[in-house]
Amino acid sequence: MPRDTYLKRSLGTLARRIRESRVLLVGAGGIGCELLKDLLLSGFGEIHIIDLDTIDLSNLNRQFLFRFEHIKKSKALVAKEVAHKFQPSAKLEAYHANIKDSQFNVDWFSKFDVVFNALDNLDARRHVNKMCLAADVPLIESGTTGFNGQVQVIKKGKTECYDCNPKEVPKSFPVCTIRSTPSQPIHCIVWAKSYLFPELFGTSEDDTDDLDHSEDADNSEEIANLRKEAQALKEIRQSMGSPEFAQKVFDKVFKEDIDRLRGMEDMWKSRTRPEPLDFQKLQEESASIEPTISCNDQKIWTLAEDFVVFKDSLDRLSNRLKTMQDTTRDDLKPILVFDKDDVDTLDFVTASANLRATIFAIDPKSKFDTKQMAGNIIPAIATSNAMTAGLCVLQAYKVLKDDYAHAKMVFLERSSARAINSDALNPPNANCPVCSVVHIRTRVDPDHATVKDLADVLQSQLGYSDEFSLSNDVGTFYDPDLEDNLPKKLSDLGVRNEGFITVVDEEDEQPRVNIQLLVITEKSEAPSTEDQKPVRFDKVPEIPRKPKVPTPPEEKANGVSGAGKRKREADEPATDGVDRAKRVASVSVADGDGSHPIVLDEADGGAILIDDD
Repeated sequence: MPRDTYLKRSLGTLARRIRESRVLLVGAGGIGCELLKDLLLSGFGEIHIIDLDTIDLSNLNRQFLFRFEHIKKSKALVAKEVAHKFQPSAKLEAYHANIKDSQFNVDWFSKFDVVFNALDNLDARRHVNKMCLAADVPLIESGTTGFNGQVQVIKKGKTECYDCNPKEVPKSFPVCTIRSTPSQPIHCIVWAKSYLFPELFGTSEDDTDDLDHSEDADNSEEIANLRKEAQALKEIRQSMGSPEFAQKVFDKVFKEDIDRLRGMEDMWKSRTRPEPLDFQKLQEESASIEPTISCNDQKIWTLAEDFVVFKDSLDRLSNRLKTMQDTTRDDLKPILVFDKDDVDTLDFVTASANLRATIFAIDPKSKFDTKQMAGNIIPAIATSNAMTAGLCVLQAYKVLKDDYAHAKMVFLERSSARAINSDALNPPNANCPVCSVVHIRTRVDPDHATVKDLADVLQSQLGYSDEFSLSNDVGTFYDPDLEDNLPKKLSDLGVRNEGFITVVDEEDEQPRVNIQLLVITEKSEAPSTEDQKPVRFDKVPEIPRKPKVPTPPEEKANGVSGAGKRKREADEPATDGVDRAKRVASVSVADGDGSHPIVLDEADGGAILIDDD
């Protein structure tokens, strides 16, 4: 009996549609492995798998396609090789690459019948969401956190998209709590990960989102002292590679800084006074301990063992950074970045956090627990992944039948009376800056097209006034208050092939919805003519107006509903979901020595969803 006999009986005519479909699976981790298996066993004929990561030892407990011998190999390539055995007749393509790479453009996305997201980070999720909307391809978004899970069907114009609702902002910690008065293990871990590690091997604490400076005004004296400590660490960093480096770092952060804190009498009236550590004493106590103790990630190490792992990991990281510096061009400054799956960085953060925890009489944590906390991980549950993957396939059946009326938002909830709950899909949010936009393919001559050329086309063909703004991944490069860029070439302001330009109507009275221009670069040797302008639209669609926002009754009563049009002030907050925090200065690449436009007031990072990777 043929293998697909029961599929045909169960699915009827849909079985053929499934077999002929072409699907994309983004992510080959916990959900991705289960989903790939389910897709093959459900008869899907062509599956493309993309994942940037390699296989780590910590993946093997739930990502069942991988074995010990696969460690350090590409997740996508191994998943293709192993999963092919489930359905040898299926066509599988694997890409060990970043889904944000330019080769995976809108045209590439448009070749698929459905896209599955099985990702673990917000930025990539938002990118796939945007690309699927631009390509008008249905997306099935999924994620798990412990026993909980969620599956969402996204279709342009029919359902809300991934960005229709704001995402939870990640937890941040007041800098004075982290640096001066820790009281929980997470405080020590954040200190080691987001302060000590970057100061020694990366960038300054001012570039991290884990430390909250919102309370700085109330602690100005302490903040000044903490900045002095950070500056001292930068000076110690210059001795990296010397025999004294480990002791200099240790004495600075575990003795001298603690002695300073102990001298602040008012701080310890209601708290236990910290006790500094002695380098020489721990050196003697740890003489017989081997650095291999770090391999035991389930054990809570003793103070002496933490000391040994601290010194050993510090040496490993120092040697790695020195090697990078010796092999990198002089104009680049290599840095190290914390990675929960990197043994060296995790050893350093675990040992440093535990040494600090001992100083403040806080319980230390094992390497395994530190990894969960430092990586913002809720432990993955294999069953949750399997159930979520199965729900994705069931929703895919409805998508392939174009039956969005019966597609659902599905939830796994352990605390609920029912393990699986569902809700009807919501319509698109009319004010969503991502899915409420109009997409227009725009042909751009990179050698000649200027910001003014684009502005002229928007005004002549779409009827815009001069009250609109233009922005891309680099930032806002034109608005009513930023006109100096008009003669600049678009290519000098970060506009690239297959990139997006967002157009926001700044009119006060019922502005148009946002436009996303998909840029297609086409070089032209001849000067521009009426039929061959440097900026051209493939089609000129009608741009609808945004729905009117009801005026509050009290404003109507006061007669303020008809306010006149005005230019936005420089410090006025952004509207329409467009990030005004990044504004491209009027000096472009062509005017300076840099390789990128100058960006002012870099925006803060977005939310991070906790997920299985």
